[in-house]
Amino acid sequence: MNDDKEKRFEREHTAKMAHRILTQVVVIGSRVLGRAFVEAYKQAQASTNYARAQAKLNPNGVSGRSVTGSGNMTLDEACQILNVKPPQGGQANMEDVMTRFKKLFDANDPQKGGSFYLQSKVLRARERIEAEVRPAMEKAAQEAELKEGWKPKVYKDR
Repeated sequence: MNDDKEKRFEREHTAKMAHRILTQVVVIGSRVLGRAFVEAYKQAQASTNYARAQAKLNPNGVSGRSVTGSGNMTLDEACQILNVKPPQGGQANMEDVMTRFKKLFDANDPQKGGSFYLQSKVLRARERIEAEVRPAMEKAAQEAELKEGWKPKVYKDR
């Protein structure tokens, strides 16, 4: 009889210990996951705030990495993809850029056995270089217009 009581006591004690260990694992696991989610949220928030600050400092996304636009491609990457020289002072040989763009874009046409991924990279590279050069081109156009004076296009009736 005594042996039966001991065995029963031992089984109950083992069941209580197993329950206690399982509860501790669940509680500790929940804490770890909760802290991980909180930390991930803080990092995402900091990243978003940094991106907004960079966008305010550089709204065109012209130098370094842009926050929006050409898939965050740097100017150096764009020039390497198209194999052209980087724009100097906002000036670039756009004819050379367009020639290289057309050649590479057509060579990577998926219907001719090319890669859509490479074709899109070539397109983004051209867009990135254009984004770099556009402000200088607009400024030059405004200066040329100021030199010549404003000459509206007048259409005469026949």
